[in-house]
Amino acid sequence: MARSGQERRHVRTRPGGSEVALSAAYDTALLDLDGVVYAGGEAIPYAVEALGTARDGGMHLAYVTNNALRTPDAVAAHLTELGVPARGADVVTSAQAVARMIAEDVPAGGRVLVIGGEGLRVALRERGLVPVESADDEPVAVVQGYGGPELPWGRFAEAAYAVARGVPWYASNTDLTIPGARGIGPGNGAAVEVVRIATGGAVEPKVAGKPQPPMHRETVLRTGAERPLVVGDRLDTDIEGAFNGDEDSLLVLTGVTDVATLLAAVPQHRPTYVARDLRGLLEGQPEVVPADGGAFVCGGWRAAVEGGELTLEPAGPGASEDGGGGRDGAGDAMDGVRALCGAAWTSAGDGTCGLDARKALARLGL
Repeated sequence: MARSGQERRHVRTRPGGSEVALSAAYDTALLDLDGVVYAGGEAIPYAVEALGTARDGGMHLAYVTNNALRTPDAVAAHLTELGVPARGADVVTSAQAVARMIAEDVPAGGRVLVIGGEGLRVALRERGLVPVESADDEPVAVVQGYGGPELPWGRFAEAAYAVARGVPWYASNTDLTIPGARGIGPGNGAAVEVVRIATGGAVEPKVAGKPQPPMHRETVLRTGAERPLVVGDRLDTDIEGAFNGDEDSLLVLTGVTDVATLLAAVPQHRPTYVARDLRGLLEGQPEVVPADGGAFVCGGWRAAVEGGELTLEPAGPGASEDGGGGRDGAGDAMDGVRALCGAAWTSAGDGTCGLDARKALARLGL
């Protein structure tokens, strides 16, 4: 089951456990989209079915994305087309969070220079602000959000001109990358760096998106979640955002984070739970149990630190080494990942684990 707030503030040294399915332990799933529900516009395997089952079981599904390109209604329509029925009210974007920030800082009806897509413009208008296109339109703020691969280069120049003149600068988020159908591409954070370099690096934007508190505040205000579970694929946005908001989190390995990166995570990047994909919402999570010699056992696997590297072996004579016995082999493999997290995070303490895990991961086929 979910741990108390006091326990969450401690340095996490192993993944948590839950006797019941996560969809029953939490009332609301705060789901990232890119790399979790879809990639490049197509649903990630098992996502549609898993979310449908969780929803039918009473879990509220909210979609929380740092991608400011599309409006909530457009995102909801896309989800519905994929087979995940959603309304615009179920979607929370970094565009909405940054628009609230700006509205709280500038006069009502202020002009805002927009470097981004329609989602950002709609969010600003909802707050009574006026989107403009040029640094010469006397903006009271500049805001950057992901504008897609077709965003003209001249838009960055307009932002640089305004920021250099002292106009307050905002960013929906600073994710350096974004997953797509063809691989990992540059995200809004890369675009922010372009403006930062052009203006000499002396000014920093105010950032709203994950992992910053404004995004968490926006999500809570819009969803009313009482026992939320943050679900994401990125350690530096989704999981750190949950850490900053003192919420539990589930990392799925369908996006940018691989197991080696997970094992090396610093405390604020260590998720409460880890699963291969969104089917993890429908399952409990086995306990990661300390064992003799500083080892950790989870399911049929035992992980330890030996000779300067992470080791993994079957925990008992009946354990399988090939990941068999679980869901398509994934259950046992993920138990091995969880055990390795216990060994790696405990060894690292409040730092990062630099131990060699290649042999251990090879045993799991990862």
